[in-house]
Amino acid sequence: MNQTFSCLIGVLLLIACAEKEKIDMRPDKPNILFIMTDDHAEQAISAYGSNLLQTPNIDRIASEGMLFKNSFVTNSICAPSRATLLTGKFSHLNGLRDNRDEFDGSQVTFPKILQQVGYETAVIGKWHLKTKPTGFDTWKVLLGQGEYYQPTIATDTDTSIVQGYVTKVITDLALDFLEARDTSRPFCLLYHHKAPHRSWMPDVDDLDMYADETIPEPETLFDDYAGRPAAEAADMRIADMFLSGDMKLHPDSYPGKDTNSGGAGRGTSVDREAGWAAMYGRLTPEQKEKWDAHYDPINAEFKKMQPQGEDLVRWKYQRYMKDYLRCVKSVDDHIGRVLKYLDDNGLAENTIVVYTSDQGFYLGEHGWYDKRFIYEESFGMPLIIRYPAAVVANQVSDALVQNLDFAPTFLDYAGASIPTEMQGASMRNILERGSDENWRDALYYHYYEYPHGWHMVKQHYGVRTDRYKLIHFYNDIDHWELYDLENDPQELKNIFNNPEMAAIQADLEKRLTELRTQYGIVAND
Repeated sequence: MNQTFSCLIGVLLLIACAEKEKIDMRPDKPNILFIMTDDHAEQAISAYGSNLLQTPNIDRIASEGMLFKNSFVTNSICAPSRATLLTGKFSHLNGLRDNRDEFDGSQVTFPKILQQVGYETAVIGKWHLKTKPTGFDTWKVLLGQGEYYQPTIATDTDTSIVQGYVTKVITDLALDFLEARDTSRPFCLLYHHKAPHRSWMPDVDDLDMYADETIPEPETLFDDYAGRPAAEAADMRIADMFLSGDMKLHPDSYPGKDTNSGGAGRGTSVDREAGWAAMYGRLTPEQKEKWDAHYDPINAEFKKMQPQGEDLVRWKYQRYMKDYLRCVKSVDDHIGRVLKYLDDNGLAENTIVVYTSDQGFYLGEHGWYDKRFIYEESFGMPLIIRYPAAVVANQVSDALVQNLDFAPTFLDYAGASIPTEMQGASMRNILERGSDENWRDALYYHYYEYPHGWHMVKQHYGVRTDRYKLIHFYNDIDHWELYDLENDPQELKNIFNNPEMAAIQADLEKRLTELRTQYGIVAND
């Protein structure tokens, strides 16, 4: 009897030791490095198949982790996207529907919860939420949209101008945080870039990139918007870009005032030359020397050629794209510095690294720049996640994910409870198992900023499945659109009320109603 009891005790001790060993072998709470750029399109990332440029450091995150092919935003505009990231809630519940709103920093956010479970938290770079950051042990953020050169940085104690190019400045500050952090605690760092946001001012050391190249034009550069009245009404055409701030031309390079609409409402006269002078005036003498060496010949060429019509659109497209891609190149370079820091300091294995953008962007598709629409280029956002301790390298996921899912995912990995008010879901099963049998089969989207604000994109909401998309434009219009993304990936043919699509349309209408109910959308919202 005693011998049997002793054997039982021995077995239990062995099991306990094995369990202890198993627990000890589990990684500590992971660090979180959340890298977010502003307006970076999937079309400008080589890991997504771009032929426009190479992004080796972003690609490295993909090759060492998981790339999401179906990653989307809930509301394609800067501040609302950031509010959703923090709260895990749609715009109508977190209170930030458009860029005019102020973020309510008293509400529950994932950084606050991470603090409660032992994390040191920081946000460095673009904030754009108007109120002071809360839930962060350290914050050093740009004022408003921020400046590309000699950016103004605000902290809890002061505001100062920092010399240098904004992408490097933000990276330097992020590395300073990592170097000075409390190494006894896990960290969560939101490393947020301004670039490649308008007006796309590159680092002067990158200005020769693409100097003698021609960027390929998208097939829909001269889209006629047939059957899509909301698209036709939008004021974000490359044709209307400013010659000054967007094209970097000095006023003596073109006749008259720079009064193209450029986002203030088609036909509205807006003088942008003063704004361009202020941006150019931030350059140091050394920076201006390099800047002028590159742009003065472009100014002279334009003054001589004076292109018109489609020739002017094509000229603007080349200027826009080259500066945009140069900004992306700098971001990729500096991300490489941060990845190297993780490697050199033994942090790579147990750090979740996320690369994303606050939304997608138009790189000439449909004749546009900017975002806002539920159409694929602006609705989609890049998402790449690396976590060597738990995620197998070189994976691609087709799961329908949204920025709504970041907060629950981080809390799940931190071992914290996910508040029921968060409307997203943890992506952990997708990351570690490749799939989640309970994952969503459809996405909801809602854009609010109209008629106030820029670009005149009408209010709309919609549903997207793995193949179809149903959209309702409303406010001063009552217009529906339906697209088969498999047969019409560029969304050029509206097939709403096509008799052959009746069953699919009815199913999408039902699914849209279900999602609006699920997410707490009131009838008149």
